Amino acid sequence: MKFSDFNLKDTIQAAVTEAGFTEPSPVQKDAIPLVLEGHDLIAQAQTGTGKTAAFGLPTMSMMKGDGSVEGLVIVPTRELAMQVSDELFRFGKLSGLKTATVYGGTAYGKQIERIKQASIVVATPGRLQDLLMSGKIKINPKFVILDEADEMLDMGFLDEIKNIFTFLPKERQTLMFSATMPNAIRKLAEQILKNPKTVSITKSETTNTKITQLYYVVQEKERDDALVRLIDYKNPEKCIIFCRMKKEVDRLVAHMTAQGFKVSGLHGDMEQKQREVTIRAFKQGG
Repeated sequence: MKFSDFNLKDTIQAAVTEAGFTEPSPVQKDAIPLVLEGHDLIAQAQTGTGKTAAFGLPTMSMMKGDGSVEGLVIVPTRELAMQVSDELFRFGKLSGLKTATVYGGTAYGKQIERIKQASIVVATPGRLQDLLMSGKIKINPKFVILDEADEMLDMGFLDEIKNIFTFLPKERQTLMFSATMPNAIRKLAEQILKNPKTVSITKSETTNTKITQLYYVVQEKERDDALVRLIDYKNPEKCIIFCRMKKEVDRLVAHMTAQGFKVSGLHGDMEQKQREVTIRAFKQGG
């Protein structure tokens, strides 16, 4: 199967082709036809399986671009909001569909102005609830997507999500994507979805099958130097290093910078602007 088999809107299909996509992933193959048919959907799929395209392509194909907010995507974190917004912008740019990203830690004013010009809003629960409850925005999206619903549950956003849905139109198409389906998520689905179809992608069907996994046994006092030697030897174009604690991130950044590496840290204590600069630089390779 190819993306052209879905009969997406011409401008959306052109954006897919421009992005270099040809064959859909398993979740895209199963979900896109159901969304285009107008069904509510529960999709169980891991991160990295192509979920954004699975909900973005069909919903954007059905949008009119009439100047109102037609799509609302609710995600757990600021970083995911920016990532999803960037991908939706790429799919919608040829259709004139603008996206607005809404999250805490930044001024309300600019976000409200962007919402007024957007067809799609990608938001974290806390900031979205604040804007709706204060009356600063009123939106009537035709399509509402909960992305990484289980993560939002783990982060304690269940009450916010339930409250947000009291501000949304009853006539809507609602899609829920989650890696796991705990009871609380199933109960939420019963409350906000109508006769949903179900898609479940097993781990064996996920797309990240070409990753080679290795581990090295190293004494803690030698870990930093071993890491430097390993990166020198492998010489990767880009590299992401995960640390257990924020202070370890700062310490490792200082150590690797002293060794001549071009490295930046990323953690929750950093200013949002600095985090955005770091993510953008990493994407651009600089």
